[in-house]
Amino acid sequence: MTIRILIADDEALLRMAFSTILEAQPDMAPVGEAADGIQAVRVARELRPDVVLMDVRMPGTDGIEATRQIIRISPQSRVLILTTFDLDEYAFAGLNAGASGFLLKNTRPEELLTAIRSVAAGDAVVSPRITRRLLENFRPHIPDGGSADRDERLSRLSAREREVLIQVGCGRSNTEIAATLYLAEATVKSHLGRILHKLELRDRIQAVIFAYESRLIHPA
Repeated sequence: MTIRILIADDEALLRMAFSTILEAQPDMAPVGEAADGIQAVRVARELRPDVVLMDVRMPGTDGIEATRQIIRISPQSRVLILTTFDLDEYAFAGLNAGASGFLLKNTRPEELLTAIRSVAAGDAVVSPRITRRLLENFRPHIPDGGSADRDERLSRLSAREREVLIQVGCGRSNTEIAATLYLAEATVKSHLGRILHKLELRDRIQAVIFAYESRLIHPA
């Protein structure tokens, strides 16, 4: 499958650099560009890309608001936010808007390509530091008990799927979960896919938040 990618950045040279990197990949195709958030939303509506590389700071509608609108009009599109600024507020705002990943622009090309493939496959790409900070900020706002719809969704999982979700909620990778539960890594990926489907979640980050909201994991 060819991953169709929209590049949204207000710097023409960066758009050109990203496009050159992507065109060299046999499984990727840059299908459109946008110089600001409004244009990114319009092009995403027309092209329905698989992945959007989204800058945060752009004139007019910024990348966070553009992400929110794109996820609403094109739910199948995954947004990977790229920014020069390593700030928690950007990461949290982007994830809350529906982004599936957050990377710095100085990320190595091979890491960027891996991230694109990951979000296109339905996974999330967030550094361990951001995940830890996300949970630290999220914990104080967790209610005393899960709501009825959260409890009902949790009941859809098998015992093994609950075990996997607990491990995901603790921030462990598929490799670490496989070692902890004595499973093949491919089996862990299969379990995670079923978990996301049953719980109606987009990606791993939403699964982490669900694990805490549903009280499957209790904040330390």
